[in-house]
Amino acid sequence: MAETSTISQKPKGLQMFLPAKAENVAVVRHALAGLAEEIGMDEAGIADLKTVVTEACMNVVAHAYGGEAGPLTVEANPDADGLTVVVRDEGRGIRPQADVDKPSLRLGLSLIAALSSSFAIAGGLDRGTEVSMRVPLRGGGTDGAADAVEIRPIEASTPTEVLADSPELLAPVLARIVGALAARRDLSIDRMSDAVLVTDAIAAAAPPRFTDGRVRLGLEDGAEGIKLRLGPMDPGGAERIRDELEVPEVGGSLESLADELEVESSDGGEYLLISFAAAAPAP
Repeated sequence: MAETSTISQKPKGLQMFLPAKAENVAVVRHALAGLAEEIGMDEAGIADLKTVVTEACMNVVAHAYGGEAGPLTVEANPDADGLTVVVRDEGRGIRPQADVDKPSLRLGLSLIAALSSSFAIAGGLDRGTEVSMRVPLRGGGTDGAADAVEIRPIEASTPTEVLADSPELLAPVLARIVGALAARRDLSIDRMSDAVLVTDAIAAAAPPRFTDGRVRLGLEDGAEGIKLRLGPMDPGGAERIRDELEVPEVGGSLESLADELEVESSDGGEYLLISFAAAAPAP
């Protein structure tokens, strides 16, 4: 029997809006790897995906804004045969060769073309740049073919935000993102484990709760720790998730593993706010 991708049953994609900082590239890479695993991409394909995404994003970080943290937008749309990723900036544009003193794979856009089944780049001076890459489910590298891509404007957004077309993406994507942020902020192994336990439980309980079937995940991290804002949910949805975090066997709740877990109501729906604090620096 021929293999079929799960994407034919559950089409979904991701959008990410982040400041173009080197440390945010890992967040993008982990999120897209989770999506790739969900649609059945093999290990070689995921390795190719990580490589092309890292190169495209690091080129934005190194070149688009002259060292400033301008907006970086990443869109990932899967289908039955692979994953199309678009990396977009609003700066002066991606250059074919990375500066030797900048953090990058230093192999340029030719590497993206070699590992993509199709590859396109468009833009102009001070108009921003859009790079579109298609990575097949089975990796190993292909000859990239140039296609025409039209640049679309980037809408204003919160500093870091992930939009998922399907709540089922929470499980493979959320834990990876939280793990990457926790490691970046030097959370202890115990606190990192707590964060993964809580977010795994939330991802399992959350899918039926979203108002329109789409998920909006706001991310904020700093020296004090990491904060997540998840929604919008139907009225009462966030509270029901809190109820499902109860563990009757031990007479407690996984909610106690978070430093803060609150419900925020707005005209657009309910949001669940979760915080994990970093350890205080030693005196």
